[in-house]
Amino acid sequence: MAEDWTIGRLLTWTTDYLKQHGADSPRLDAEVLLAFARGCQRIQLYTAFDEPADEALRTRFRALVKQRADGAPVAYLVGHREFYSMQFVVSTDVLIPRPETEHLVVRLLDLARKLSAERNGAALDICDIGTGSGVIAVVAAKLLPTANIVAIDQSEAALAVAQANATKHKVAERITWIQGDLLSELPVDAQFDLIASNPPYISQPEYDQLSRTVREYEPREALLGGPTGTEVIARLIPQAASRLRSGGHLLIEVSPMIEPAVCALIEKEASLVLEPTIKDLAQLPRTVHARRK
Repeated sequence: MAEDWTIGRLLTWTTDYLKQHGADSPRLDAEVLLAFARGCQRIQLYTAFDEPADEALRTRFRALVKQRADGAPVAYLVGHREFYSMQFVVSTDVLIPRPETEHLVVRLLDLARKLSAERNGAALDICDIGTGSGVIAVVAAKLLPTANIVAIDQSEAALAVAQANATKHKVAERITWIQGDLLSELPVDAQFDLIASNPPYISQPEYDQLSRTVREYEPREALLGGPTGTEVIARLIPQAASRLRSGGHLLIEVSPMIEPAVCALIEKEASLVLEPTIKDLAQLPRTVHARRK
C-alpha cells in the first residue's frame, strides 16, 4: 500500500529534492512554497505535519517546486519577501530585498532621530535613490512619521512595485515618487538632510560570477554598475553632495570589493567628509557613509 502524502512527508521529500538541485536553503524554500500553496503562515505547517495533502494542494505545490528547482527565486514565486520585519511585494521588475540593506536602514534611522533631536524635532527631508521595491523609503516613512520622503527610480515598473508597498504599509501619501536617472529630475531647489541609495554596484567580473538564479531572474540594470562597479556611484556622489544640507548624511550600499574605490571617490568631493564604513553581519564593508560639511 502506497504511503499517504502528508504535509510532513511533502516537506521532507521536497527538501531532499531541492538540495539535489543546488538550493542554498532547501528546507526553508520547501516550507515557504508549501505555506504559499496551502494559503497559510509558515509556522502553521509545524502543527500540520500529520495532515493529509490532497491532490489539489500537491498539484499547486509541485508546480512551484519545479520552478524553484529550475532556478526561480522563492520570493518571485510567492510574490513577497520580508525586510526589516515587514512584508514587501516583489516582482522581477525589482531586486529581491536582502539583509545587507537592513544595515543601511538601521544607520539611516539612527542618524534621522539624532538630527531631528538636534533640530528640536524638526521634520527631516530624506531621499531614497534607486528605490526599487521601496524598502528603504517605506521603512523610513513608517518609522519616521514626521519625515518627508522622496523616492526615485529610473524604472516605471519598479516605481509601481514601490508604490504598491507604500500603499500596503499605509505610507503612500507620505512619499513623493519621481521617475528619473539619479537626481536629475528633482526640482532645482530640492535639498535633503539624508540621502540613501542602494545603487547598481556589481562590477562586470563580479556579475559574471553571480549564480544563474540571480543573473537570469533579477533585473540586470539594478545590479550591474559597469565594468568596475563604481560607474553609477561616481555620478551619484557629486549629485548627492550638491543636494545635502550642511550636516546632512549620505549612505550608499556597496560591494565589499569596491568599498575602497567608493571611499576614494568620497574623499575627492570637497564638500563631503568620509565617515567609517558600516559593516554587515559577516564583518564585510557594506555601507559607505559621508557627511556634508
